[in-house]
Amino acid sequence: MEIRASTVLPARRSDIELQTADELTLVGELALPETAPPVATLICLHPLPTHGGMMDSHVLRKASFRLPALADVAVLRFNTRGTSSERGTSQGAFEEGVGERLDVAAALEFAEFNDLPRPWLLGWSFGTELALRWGRDPLVEGAILLSPPLKRATDADLDAWAEFGRPLVALVPEFDDYLRPAEAADRFKRVPQAEVVGVDGAKHLWVGEPYVRIVLNHIVERLNPAAAPLPTEVP
Repeated sequence: MEIRASTVLPARRSDIELQTADELTLVGELALPETAPPVATLICLHPLPTHGGMMDSHVLRKASFRLPALADVAVLRFNTRGTSSERGTSQGAFEEGVGERLDVAAALEFAEFNDLPRPWLLGWSFGTELALRWGRDPLVEGAILLSPPLKRATDADLDAWAEFGRPLVALVPEFDDYLRPAEAADRFKRVPQAEVVGVDGAKHLWVGEPYVRIVLNHIVERLNPAAAPLPTEVP
């Protein structure tokens, strides 16, 4: 069977709730490999909620549909404060990426409490700002950034990540609306361990199955290299 955009592969999926330090309840989902324990964990930080971003934004949803089965990776998705999706609405209101610091912390606390191994952050657009600003936690093994705009995240945040020392991978679309590969390479020079990957033909929203596959393969190459490249068909 060919893996298509709508393919949902087997996993243990459960609705979860995250509790923030300012007493908000955030809704989410955890997808685990069906039988084996996960070898790593992907914590997804979605695009801007004021422009339709949520835990079901398509790349994040497809990661949860495929990676537990194909790469033994746990995928944790959630709606940041004030964000709605089919799963429900998280309490609170959008706070321009500031109050969301507590949302990122709540996701990491959930991962630690539930013994989810080797957490990596996957940020997309607004989510990359959250990862860079608030993801520098000792639990975090590294971060993968999709379409980083580097607007809310400043050079000071990049300098702090450089000092943090953990891997940082930026996947930058050739035709991005905010930051394109050449400029991204220049901005990320402040982070010696950063890897900037320009993706030919891609746009900010990563529409199209070929681009989704590129993203998911880059994720698996970092979290579970033995599972890369991902198959395009399953029995």
